[in-house]
Amino acid sequence: MNTSGPSKYPVINVRGLTLIYVSLCILTVLFSRTFFSETLRDGTIPGRLNQIIFFTIPVVLLAFLAYSILGIFRDLAARRTGSKFKVRLLVYFMITVVFAAVPVTMVTGLAMNELLRFWRAIEAEQAVQAAQGFALQAYSLHMEKLEVLAKTVHFDPWMEGGQAGPLPPGILAVQDFAGEEEGSWKSLALAGDSRHALASAPLGREGFMGREMPRDTDVIRYAFPLSGGGELRVLTYDLGEGFDASIRAIENQAQQFEIIDSLRENLRPLLVFFYGVFFFPSLLMTAIIAISFTRRIAQPLVDLTEATRRVAEGDFSIQILARRGDELGLLVSSFNSMVRDLEKSRTALLRSEKISIWQNMAQQLAHEIKNPLTPIKLSAERVLRRWRNEPDRVGEILEGSMLAIIQEVEGLSTLLTEFRTLSRPMENSQSYGESGNAAFTTELREAITESIAPYRSSHPQVRFEMSHTGGGITVKIDQHRMNQILSNLFINAIDAMEGRGLIEIRADLVKKRETRYCRLSIRDTGKGISKQEGPLVFTPYFTTKETGTGLGLPIVERIVNDHGGSIWFNSAEGMGTTFFIDLPVAAGSDQDGFNSHHR
Repeated sequence: MNTSGPSKYPVINVRGLTLIYVSLCILTVLFSRTFFSETLRDGTIPGRLNQIIFFTIPVVLLAFLAYSILGIFRDLAARRTGSKFKVRLLVYFMITVVFAAVPVTMVTGLAMNELLRFWRAIEAEQAVQAAQGFALQAYSLHMEKLEVLAKTVHFDPWMEGGQAGPLPPGILAVQDFAGEEEGSWKSLALAGDSRHALASAPLGREGFMGREMPRDTDVIRYAFPLSGGGELRVLTYDLGEGFDASIRAIENQAQQFEIIDSLRENLRPLLVFFYGVFFFPSLLMTAIIAISFTRRIAQPLVDLTEATRRVAEGDFSIQILARRGDELGLLVSSFNSMVRDLEKSRTALLRSEKISIWQNMAQQLAHEIKNPLTPIKLSAERVLRRWRNEPDRVGEILEGSMLAIIQEVEGLSTLLTEFRTLSRPMENSQSYGESGNAAFTTELREAITESIAPYRSSHPQVRFEMSHTGGGITVKIDQHRMNQILSNLFINAIDAMEGRGLIEIRADLVKKRETRYCRLSIRDTGKGISKQEGPLVFTPYFTTKETGTGLGLPIVERIVNDHGGSIWFNSAEGMGTTFFIDLPVAAGSDQDGFNSHHR
């Protein structure tokens, strides 16, 4: 039993593609986090190396998609069954994907354009510069106030301990230092918050001291010498809680706005990069899955179409293997059941037809045998009657009667021989294909030349044309059967032309599915076959000739069919008839003598 399937699917099935798609989504999420964090931190598109790494996945997917689409178009170019249906189904899938992707793309693009417009409307740089100006102005005011306090307020009472009141507003601590011989300074006294005491003395000069973080967070210091020049006083001034933190926040925001300005310039390339790395692979993966689904959906229908064609050609042994869980499994099972029922019905019909054919053949044979028996009987009775009544004159009718009896007996012998040929199995039927025995092959041109020879001499007014029959052509049939075919067809052609005309023999190479055939055509210029006679040409005992048996063409058909070939004809009344015979070509046959055709 011939079995169709399993169906051919892509190298990666739907489950594998789904797994790849999920992995791609996970990688997209992971890489997108890195992508956005680095982009927002630096404000630039990724470098060349990162671009190569990022675009590797889209390129691989694009190559795989191109290969899949190429396979579909290769099937379309080869006109394989179901290729057009696959293309239409793929187009529907792709249109759905595009319809789903276009709105998202458009909305994203519009959102980015609005975002750009909004960024351009924000005067971030001016705001940052104003904030920095206000901070600098406040810092300058604090410095001026501290310098005024240092020059106008006498801090001796606080340092000597004679006054217990708080320090002037803004002053957190006052600290005195005394100079020593080796040039260093030593702390003498401290008034105010001890957390702002200096562990080491400042340089011995008047003015604002350099700020050291985190020691001088939210404070500034001013140093000036006391009278006599041997001592130094340091004032610690409060800038306000969070002053330095506010300054740092303003600086950070300035940096962020610089990054935003850079992003504003690179936003379109970043958008293209984003779509190329994250969105485009998803579309490619969706398209690849669509192709896989297309093949998965279409393949069972293709199998059904191919199986239906084979059933129409007479192959009732075909069975389709349904895939487990296939939605079309019920349809496939119904088709297989239908084919099995058809096979049973055909077998019963063939058995009935065979019985009917043999009954008809027996009736025809009985009729054909009965016809010559009458003249045989009459001739014998005539001789017997003469022998009884006039024995001395029996010689007058003896020779004629005996010749008539002999002629009719020879006719019966020929009839029975042809009947035996038609009814018995062909010894060499398709045996070459099974055994490979070269004894069952025939060189075609040699067989044609041998068969033509006796008719060239006996019918000089018949011209045989075989220039389109190349040498080296070998067919899978033995020499004797080939001569039977050719002789019957040549005799019929000569009779149709009444012994005068052209018989053209031609050989062509044809290919039916995976088998090569030699198509032999024999054309005559005779009277042709009428439309009424055409359907009966291969029927046993049908003949239009007075001396014919009606078994010649049925025998030819039987020989051709039993050797894996086929025979048919084209005819037009008054124009002639062409008989076509397809016979399998033997391995190693020379193809140079063929005109190639495909079916």
